[in-house]
Amino acid sequence: MEYRRLGDSGLTVSRIILGCMSYGDPARGGHAWSLPLDDSRPFIRQAVEAGITTFDTANVYSDGTSEEFLGTLLPEFTRRDEIVIATKVHGRMSAGPNGSGLSRGAIMTQVDASLRRLGTDYIDLYQIHRADPEVPVEETMEALHDLVRAGKVRYLGASSMWAWQFAQMQYVADRHGWTRFVSMQDQYSLIMREEEREMHPFCMDQGVGVIPWSPLARGRLTRDWDEQTARTETDEFGKKIFVQAVEADRRVASAVASVAEARGVPRAQVALAWVLAQPAVTAPIVGATKPHHLADAIAAVELALTADEIAQLEEHYVPHDPVGF
Repeated sequence: MEYRRLGDSGLTVSRIILGCMSYGDPARGGHAWSLPLDDSRPFIRQAVEAGITTFDTANVYSDGTSEEFLGTLLPEFTRRDEIVIATKVHGRMSAGPNGSGLSRGAIMTQVDASLRRLGTDYIDLYQIHRADPEVPVEETMEALHDLVRAGKVRYLGASSMWAWQFAQMQYVADRHGWTRFVSMQDQYSLIMREEEREMHPFCMDQGVGVIPWSPLARGRLTRDWDEQTARTETDEFGKKIFVQAVEADRRVASAVASVAEARGVPRAQVALAWVLAQPAVTAPIVGATKPHHLADAIAAVELALTADEIAQLEEHYVPHDPVGF
């Protein structure tokens, strides 16, 4: 496994981040594909043994049980100071004004709940899951800064929003001497490259690391285009974000298959190797529900694509409307 600094910060992350949305109580939070605790254990162990040090979750994943699973399983295989735990705040966790959003009250309430579920006294990377237009940016950024000053959080990150919103938040932090974001977690893959227009150039200019979600487009780049899985049939969010330019996306997926076949490697390795080769990207977030998922992700770190292969993978892309915000 390779390791990189997250942007210009001092935080070191593994080049593959294990996304933990797939680990949690399948009866809670609308993630019917999630794995129960005992079924999740082998993947956490496999990740640790492979040298993956960075684990990404969110308070809303499986109604908090994803965080609980990490809090239970990580101590079985590694020490707290050897890993990076990233989680998020924004989504609805309970009724009432502090049950969601990015107000001071919500942030202070939700960080303590995440700490309890994770079984730790600090979060390495605390990310806002989305922007909150109903709360003044100053209120959000000061509250996040106070978490860092209190030692509950060590670094701050953001996820999926317009580049101007992210720039505004960084500006407010700079203006007041508050803690800046060190990372952006956005949707980025061979069939969703819109972040190359503004977000990624801004991140590179500002020394912000990019840790994309869905780098395999919810698995669409790893299998035949029309093949269905239990997740594609039940993932309501996924159904909303992959409804554009279907024929062009199909051609991109076909190009992935062609390069993979010529190389004699699985498609996932090719699609991830492309993401890893992009200059703005620090580390993609990869989910795993089968042993070969992690094996392919780890192998992709060492797969160097040629210029001709990259051109073949990119030639069919067409512009998309950004989604997932």
